[in-house]
Amino acid sequence: MSSVPLTATAGSPAPLPFASHDLWQSLLSHRDRLRGSSVRALAAADPDRFARLSVEAEGLLLDYSRQLLDAPALAGLLALVEASSVPTAIQELFEGAIVNGTEQRPALHVALRELGVGPGTQPLRLGDFDVRAAVRTERARARAFATSVISGSRKGATGQRITDVVNVGIGGSDLGPVMATEALKSYANPRLRVHFVSNLDGVQFADTVAELEPAKTLFVICSKTFTTLETLTNARLARRWITDKLGPNAVAKHFAAVSVNHAAMDDFGIGHDVRFTMWDWVGGRYSLWSAIGLAVELAIGPERFEELLAGGHAMDRHFRTAPLAQNLPVLLGVLGVWNRNLLGCDSHAVLPYDQRLHRFPAYLQQLEMESTGKRVRRDGRPVEWDTGPVIWGEPGSNAQHSFFQLLHQGTARVSMDFLLPATSSVGNQASQDLAAANCLAQAEAFANGYSLEEARAELHGKRLEPSRVGELAPHKVHPGDRPNSILAFQKLDPATLGKLVALYEHKVYVQSVIWDINPFDQWGVELGKRLADRFAQAVRGELAIVDNPRLEALFDRLAGWRSR
Repeated sequence: MSSVPLTATAGSPAPLPFASHDLWQSLLSHRDRLRGSSVRALAAADPDRFARLSVEAEGLLLDYSRQLLDAPALAGLLALVEASSVPTAIQELFEGAIVNGTEQRPALHVALRELGVGPGTQPLRLGDFDVRAAVRTERARARAFATSVISGSRKGATGQRITDVVNVGIGGSDLGPVMATEALKSYANPRLRVHFVSNLDGVQFADTVAELEPAKTLFVICSKTFTTLETLTNARLARRWITDKLGPNAVAKHFAAVSVNHAAMDDFGIGHDVRFTMWDWVGGRYSLWSAIGLAVELAIGPERFEELLAGGHAMDRHFRTAPLAQNLPVLLGVLGVWNRNLLGCDSHAVLPYDQRLHRFPAYLQQLEMESTGKRVRRDGRPVEWDTGPVIWGEPGSNAQHSFFQLLHQGTARVSMDFLLPATSSVGNQASQDLAAANCLAQAEAFANGYSLEEARAELHGKRLEPSRVGELAPHKVHPGDRPNSILAFQKLDPATLGKLVALYEHKVYVQSVIWDINPFDQWGVELGKRLADRFAQAVRGELAIVDNPRLEALFDRLAGWRSR
């Protein structure tokens, strides 16, 4: 067939850090060799390609046989993992080493899901602080609180049962809980509805509370510092909404918080018994497993929430112990490096074929783009290679009727992950079977393409005039070799979701080590936050922005519109 494989960007890509000259040249030679082939040709030449390029572990099946690589290229990528000291970095992550160099912190989100770790287990200490003991204590408090709300023993200020919970947060304090609550809606308690407010403009808050009763509503404020502009703005709206209806003394009965700023919580009126802790060794985008997940626990109950944690812990064990060639996070990581650094893919689409996962791509946008969107190495020197791609996506069948056209026949270089459950989340297996058929058909079409010869044969079979065949055939060509993987599993349940989230967390870590970047800081979001404080005063007319006529003119126009 006529195939146009994806190629790297102009010129030779820069060698990745820690890769020897010979190793990098070997990867380039594999890339150049495979450019002359195609996924279709590779599959035809190797009947065992699926067995060679798939791994099943912890209830997940990763089929990467539709990637433009073969066993020798994979061996070269795994050699890159070794040369980059990824195995050592994995152990450092779990042992509490300083892996966040700019903030001089460990990243111990993995400790949040160690449910089987009891008081007699070896402590995990940061100085004099026992991480495991603190996690156990806070887990017990969150469980008891969720149980009291779900059972109805904890009531609102008027003595009525809580029927609605509103999570107020943004970023990692919103995206993870929203994603998990939506994904696990089949396990939700119908007597307790959970809502989310994150956007600053007030619309989401107004739309949410319009359908709620203050006497039956509990707000959970999630802000580590209790100073985040968006979260505090919405929290104050919520406080006013409660006090206007129920009086100022109702705040203690209708608010809980996840924060470390006790003075700010005192000022707000948060009761001491409903304050839950976050630690600085848990980054916001890794915080779903902590009390930031309280809204999820309230939605599905403590038992199901702990199944989510157990799923994450199972993936942690796999990541620590599985051989590199059978290690799911390592494989996802090197596939991403191959597609980004050698095939030139600047974006990566995540395509779940289960509507319950409709917020999963947005969750991964923060996880991956905030972690790998870096331009300097760990030591501050500029990188000389591409780092994280743009992450995006939508549920599969809707996506097929929107942007798949570009993926099939456009000029953009995009890699893809298909997420495919075998069993329906809602008991409608016939529909899920159709979704699976579509998923597999699209994956095959992306990989194999449709040649000019095949297009001509199809049109000749329709008895079109030869001139018409010549006109139409080029428009029906699909180049193929669009790199994609299928991540399949039996059913979307709490444990499986925990495994999926932890899998992508660890994929990010593997890539960060290979790229020599810090995946646990996010200085890129700070500059805009600082400017927003000044600009908010300027928008209200309280502060003049000097030496910036562009902004002054725009502020004047906005002020004029508001005064009409």
